[in-house]
Amino acid sequence: MPFKSIIQDMKGEMGSISGRGFDVKFISFSMRSRSHRAVVHDGPAPSPPVDALKQSCWANMPPELLRDVLMRIEASQSSWPYRKNVVICAAVCRNWREITKEIVKAPEVSGRLTFPISLKQPGPRNFPLQCFIRRFGATQTYHLYLGLTEALSDAGKFLLAARRCRHPTYTDYIISLDANNISKGSTTYIGKLRSNFLGTKFTVHDGMPLHAGAMVTKSHSSRFSSKQVSPSRLASGNYPVVHIAYDVNVMGPRGPRRMQCTMDCIPSSAMEPGGAAPTPADLPLPLQSIPLSSKSSHAGNASSGAPPGTDKGKLVLQNKSPRWHEQLQCWCLNFRGRVTVASVKNFQLVASTDDGRGRQEEDDDDVLLQFGKVGKDLFTMDFRYPLSAFQAFAICLSSFDTKISCE
Repeated sequence: MPFKSIIQDMKGEMGSISGRGFDVKFISFSMRSRSHRAVVHDGPAPSPPVDALKQSCWANMPPELLRDVLMRIEASQSSWPYRKNVVICAAVCRNWREITKEIVKAPEVSGRLTFPISLKQPGPRNFPLQCFIRRFGATQTYHLYLGLTEALSDAGKFLLAARRCRHPTYTDYIISLDANNISKGSTTYIGKLRSNFLGTKFTVHDGMPLHAGAMVTKSHSSRFSSKQVSPSRLASGNYPVVHIAYDVNVMGPRGPRRMQCTMDCIPSSAMEPGGAAPTPADLPLPLQSIPLSSKSSHAGNASSGAPPGTDKGKLVLQNKSPRWHEQLQCWCLNFRGRVTVASVKNFQLVASTDDGRGRQEEDDDDVLLQFGKVGKDLFTMDFRYPLSAFQAFAICLSSFDTKISCE
């Protein structure tokens, strides 16, 4: 039977069970099918609930044949929106889900985003993932999309959303997997970015620990106290993973910004040949049940990486210093056509050298993250290993914030 027919049959079967068209919202449906309210009946006792994912007629396929089918489907669906068929395969039953998770590789290896966890995993080593950010000034929200084509005219694949929350002494950017539910108390919360009063220092907090012995910050009021948590405890919290600092700009808005990012969760050895960055294998249970709508995220699965080492310190990123262009009378960087509008927000990040200075060679392959303006409220964001989509998005959000002492 052709793979296309198999996928269509699965869609029809799951759609008849749920009573509506089945799409990438399979995780939400799965969790609803397991939660049943107790109802008092006057007649005979109700029959036990049926788990649709276990009763699927496709659940009893021979494992060898099933693995071969899923491997071919995964290899043939290389990009979105067709890649949603891979996600649909993981919704057929538990056996299909486990095998699909084994087959789908992390972005570092495959260069693809499939399941939500890949947003927390390092990007590809050999090329950057091209994304873009849309700013909505009326609602103070920001949406991150994966570019489906080279042009920015496409709608893109929704990945993450952030909402700006101003407070008297600091500003928070709440980051969520759902554009319609951006709050720290929601099940789609995955982290936040917090600034100081001057907007010169930022801390990226992850909602889940990336390694054993991660330190969780209790709250803003008790920001000087932290506690060590068990690696098995994956409740949502505030785990500092990145510290961002902007230097005071004596030239004001006329001069380029200078920034430095200290990656608490990534060792400097990750940039060496054979080095590895922490790679979470799965999201906590509350996040696994998030609805994956057409405005949702996608990710991959891989084995968990080793905890960051302390022998060689943490990875430090610095912005690449622009050069003054005499004819254009402005500061310039080579964005390879990905940035078209001059802005103080534009930057490129490279790994800092051992002497504390950023690499200034002309080799653009050293750029790990670049961010720049292409329209009034449209910005490009290209990132690669060892940064994840979540970390790159949070770093770019810091560029939007007002910096009193810098400009």
